[in-house]
Amino acid sequence: MKIAVLSGKGGTGKTTFSSSFAFVTKSLLIDTDIEEPNSHIFLKGKTSQEVSIFNHFPKVDMEKCTLCGKCGDFCRFNAIIPAKNRVVIFGESCHDCGGCQLVCPTNAISWEKREIGKIFVEKSYFNSDLLYGKLNIGEMSGVKIIKGLHSMAKGEDIIIDCPPGTSCNTVNALEGSDFAILVTEPSPFGLSDMKLVVQLLQDMEIPFGIVINKADDENSEILDFCDKNSIEILGELPFSREVAKSYSEGKIIADALPDSQEIFKNILKKVKEYGN
Repeated sequence: MKIAVLSGKGGTGKTTFSSSFAFVTKSLLIDTDIEEPNSHIFLKGKTSQEVSIFNHFPKVDMEKCTLCGKCGDFCRFNAIIPAKNRVVIFGESCHDCGGCQLVCPTNAISWEKREIGKIFVEKSYFNSDLLYGKLNIGEMSGVKIIKGLHSMAKGEDIIIDCPPGTSCNTVNALEGSDFAILVTEPSPFGLSDMKLVVQLLQDMEIPFGIVINKADDENSEILDFCDKNSIEILGELPFSREVAKSYSEGKIIADALPDSQEIFKNILKKVKEYGN
């Protein structure tokens, strides 16, 4: 199965969960949170391969260009703008769709490329594989890196550590997932942002369940919402000083606190039921 782990916002414990889930299941983990990947900090792997990812952006031959404006009319990201005497290119805004070249009547557009980030391949300290991507500073879109991670991911079971929220990166990270685990926290912000991700998963028709991290006596609002909307609670990770201490030391919770492994095994059992 391809199991996506996501959250409505940062800081809810998505990587805390996915790193422990990978430890217990010994599955391939791919970290698609390309703006701030941190799974490798916990898995403590050694990089065996680096793959550069490139984006293409248009180059205009002004000897052929008639400044008709069709390329600018086509581009929804304002990456190419015909001006009075020349065509202005904003390479960082280009999404590499190729549309401007297709609509150009004089074949004045060709392509240049630049590196937008890298994909790293590692072997974790518990001998499981890890893939993660890192977007270069200043780049606007890292979708190509996420697609590259998916194309390189090979394994019977794959865990996808998704970007937080409901951005384009999250949507692309979720593509092809068999099941999604939505990690939330018992706070007003946690519930509010969780509702947005619930709507996204329903729109994408991906089955999912909820894991409550930092669970305490304040879970009632989340439990009420899930009950009213027939959403399954897969499990709870308790609010714990020991968990916080282990996390601050860069340790995987399921490894540092072996008693917690049963929680992750029970969650896996429930998830596998959806695959049968």
